[in-house]
Amino acid sequence: MKYRDKIVLVTGGGSGVGRATALAFARAGAEVVVSGRNPETLGHTVKQVETHGGRAVAITADVTRSTDVGQLVDDVIQRFGQLDIAVNNAGVLAVGTVTELPEQEWHRVLDVNTTGVFLAMKHQIPVMRAAGGGVIVNIGSNIGAHMRLPGFGAYAASKAAVGVLSRTAALEYIRDGVRINVVSPGPVEAPMSLLPGETDADRAARFQDQQPIGRIATVDEVTSAVLWVASDEASYVVGHDLVIDGAATA
Repeated sequence: MKYRDKIVLVTGGGSGVGRATALAFARAGAEVVVSGRNPETLGHTVKQVETHGGRAVAITADVTRSTDVGQLVDDVIQRFGQLDIAVNNAGVLAVGTVTELPEQEWHRVLDVNTTGVFLAMKHQIPVMRAAGGGVIVNIGSNIGAHMRLPGFGAYAASKAAVGVLSRTAALEYIRDGVRINVVSPGPVEAPMSLLPGETDADRAARFQDQQPIGRIATVDEVTSAVLWVASDEASYVVGHDLVIDGAATA
């Protein structure tokens, strides 16, 4: 129960890695706040946490809106009096080459994936500084600074920016006790890695050939890394981008 008495905020907590991260922190003793735009999916996450004996609350917010993110952080402080750890996980994917991708899709990906992380840190860091410190883990991707794929230009640009932004912020605020890092997974057993109409078995067969390790990551493999980066055991890890992709970018 290494996270007992810790308050953890997870954006994009309604599904996939976000939901798994909330469950993992709750199992380790934390009280978890899950946030996202869909109150129904957030409610499912809270129910799963409670089913496993943990504690969680849901707060609806859009990470692309500064007022939403500011209110989200204010609500966490008003309710719990502290924010110890933030995992900024909210993200979207759009596929299309540079000439084919609609401009509105470019803006949507950058707004959620990059501006969402910027706004999250903009509102999270001041309350952590005021409390003497805290930990932020931003979820990046192995697609971006580490590798590129045709058709994934917007997503790659957004996640590369997350890495650079996070490492810059890490330099800016570590003397204030705010420790910032990035965890960058490869493909994960989550809805985002499924092609349209693809089954889990189809996906497994596809990545058996594509991934050097012969498979995609489980959500638990990703959340284990997030919990380690957020822990006191990783106290000297600052401004790092931890890639978890089964040797895809080796």
